[in-house]
Amino acid sequence: MRLSVATWNINSVRLRAGLVEKLLTETAPDILCLQETKAKDENFPADHFSALGYEAQAIAGEPSYNGVAILSRHPIVTTDRIDFCAQGDTRHIQARVALPNGVELDIHSLYVPAGGDVPDREENPKFDHKLRFVDEMAERWAGTNTRSIVMGDLNIAPLEADVWSHKQLLKVVSHTPIEVEKFEAAQRAGGWIDVTRQFTPVETKLYSWWSYRARDWAASDRGRRLDHIWASADLEPALRSSVILREARGWEKPSDHAPVFATLEF
Repeated sequence: MRLSVATWNINSVRLRAGLVEKLLTETAPDILCLQETKAKDENFPADHFSALGYEAQAIAGEPSYNGVAILSRHPIVTTDRIDFCAQGDTRHIQARVALPNGVELDIHSLYVPAGGDVPDREENPKFDHKLRFVDEMAERWAGTNTRSIVMGDLNIAPLEADVWSHKQLLKVVSHTPIEVEKFEAAQRAGGWIDVTRQFTPVETKLYSWWSYRARDWAASDRGRRLDHIWASADLEPALRSSVILREARGWEKPSDHAPVFATLEF
């Protein structure tokens, strides 16, 4: 069987429920992870998505900030949450999804802190929080992952071709050397495969986020690849493709992030 998974920082699920519906209707992923839903659980438009065939849902929300969710066309067996850095916020949710072929996958929807504007952990508590968060990812998921996929806005663009200008962004939060170092350490510790880069050469420019500040985001194309899909090493034989739906950034009243997709075949 083929399985399509996707992740999208939607930047308010209530404001952009119509865009989520458009994505689900036009691309029909089996599983969609959302970040920055910015809604209490009781205000999440669950019925709206259930009517589209995504009756299995795992939701962790809070008002105005953060929030993650998983929508699935296949049954969810169990759910779990990690309170990274003991902050009490909603940046992670996990669902074990049962596929028709008997395989069960652990799906994680993850939202790593942006880290503020100043890349100094002593001057900027938000940056310190981000670095501690990524360290905890490495510690929690070190060498224990099987049949697992982590998807989300990880808020770090690790490769030179993941940003519009490597040189100019070396001192900009999301591409600083210390962030990249910790990001790569977390990936190595968990044995995670960067699924999108499995199918796009590392020297090819590739972005999933473009700032709202740009008058013409497409023309200037000053993007960053902040949204990622990681798969556990045992899933490598099943990986078939991965793309970023750039066109979604140009939809009416869009998120500043584009959805990222991956296809597996078991």
